[in-house]
Amino acid sequence: MIDFTLTDEQIELKDRIEAFVRDKIIPYEKDPRCTAHGPTEELRIELNGLARDAGLFVPQLPTKWGGLGLDHVSTAIALEAAGYSPLGPIATHCAAPDEGNMNLLARVASDEQQEKWLRPVAAGEYRSCFAMTEPGGAGADPALTTTAVPDGDDFVINGRKWFITGAEGAGVMIIMADVPDGHGVTPGATMFLSAPDAPGIKMVRPMDTMDSSFTGGHWEIAYEDLRVSKSEVLGAVGEGFRYVQVRLAPARLTHCMRWLGGAGRAHDIALGYARSRQAFGKPIGQHEGVGFMLADNEMDLQQARLLTWWAAATLDKGEKGRHESSMTKTAVSEALYRVADRCVQILGGLGVAEDTVVAQMFREIRAFRIYDGPSEVHRWAIARRILKG
Repeated sequence: MIDFTLTDEQIELKDRIEAFVRDKIIPYEKDPRCTAHGPTEELRIELNGLARDAGLFVPQLPTKWGGLGLDHVSTAIALEAAGYSPLGPIATHCAAPDEGNMNLLARVASDEQQEKWLRPVAAGEYRSCFAMTEPGGAGADPALTTTAVPDGDDFVINGRKWFITGAEGAGVMIIMADVPDGHGVTPGATMFLSAPDAPGIKMVRPMDTMDSSFTGGHWEIAYEDLRVSKSEVLGAVGEGFRYVQVRLAPARLTHCMRWLGGAGRAHDIALGYARSRQAFGKPIGQHEGVGFMLADNEMDLQQARLLTWWAAATLDKGEKGRHESSMTKTAVSEALYRVADRCVQILGGLGVAEDTVVAQMFREIRAFRIYDGPSEVHRWAIARRILKG
């Protein structure tokens, strides 16, 4: 049975988040604390307080960690509503990378690690970051050059990472490193938990990127004889890539959910402009060139929404959803980019100015086509799976 009808509970949640974002969060979009490297920590904390007061903080988490215990489809509805403003996911604490990291810690971390690291992140006491991507590799093709060598009760980590989102000001860092063979432990990619200010972690530089919605920005980081206790291995040694899939399949979809809301916002702005802007004797929306772009937006948005719900429903059935999440991430990121691009075109000069949020949405969604796997790598993975039958 296929049914796209929302439940009363889902409608109520959607309406509450939409009203919260519209009335409380959108007014902050011109706040000077929204910087080129994302909202400041001060602004994040202030917005988190508003979400707590509204009962909308970490809605995606299990109730044990202060969330609403939503299934994946309900999470899709909630995160789309939050994404209507770039600050919405920051306020409700469902933004990347924290959302994916909290999900990973909730599913893989030991009880002790959850109390030490997950609980304060879930409470918004501090943020988290996920250090996997490396210069020249370990991104879409995760061939790690960062190593973690056992030494007594510790692992000693050396290497370099970059594009590490939210690293500045984070309270916990999840580090992916390769444990070499020949040291008496299972070799392979392994995840480690560390405070980002631990001796041996050097914040090299902030990276100037086209997006600006992530608190803490993106950083290049060097590891120089960083010591991490064996008790801070996340999961099992050598099983890091398996846990990456635990994190990435849902995280790809939550990106789709949030930016679906952002693209919808851009479309609403373009639609309003097309109704009021006069050219050649009538509103520009009544000219086919603009009207057809609006129609294509409407179709792309709805197709993206249904694809996201379909993939989320796959996860709700207990399936891994790797194939479905790859298909959805690729199709949705490209559809939303088309929407954002058309909105810029409809607005004309206004579309490239900061007078509206459309230019920012365009930049953010363009970056989304690369983050969590570029479209080309997902197409390659999809093709391999279908060729295998």
